Amino acid sequence: MTFELRTYTAAPGKMEALLERFRNHTTKIFPDHSIHDIGYWLPVEDRDTLIYLVRHEGDPESNWKEFKNDPRWVTARAASVANGELTLTISSVYLTATDFSPLGP
Repeated sequence: MTFELRTYTAAPGKMEALLERFRNHTTKIFPDHSIHDIGYWLPVEDRDTLIYLVRHEGDPESNWKEFKNDPRWVTARAASVANGELTLTISSVYLTATDFSPLGP
């Protein structure tokens, strides 16, 4: 099992649209591609950043490839960026749980 910590920096004035896209589309499509939500956070002192943790079943790269080709995602993304990209940067770190982690290996 692989976890992934992702950090998005929203484009100026686009955080609410980014959250709306996650709330209404992304989180509903993830499970169909073996991507499972753990949690989403907004740093207290940086309201232009979204940090989230997911768990992957199988190969994360394959999961993302399938997700990005899902017609529901393609449509939702296109609609959400009609007035400009929602993010400036996206970073990702793949993680493996330790044997003493509450989330388990």
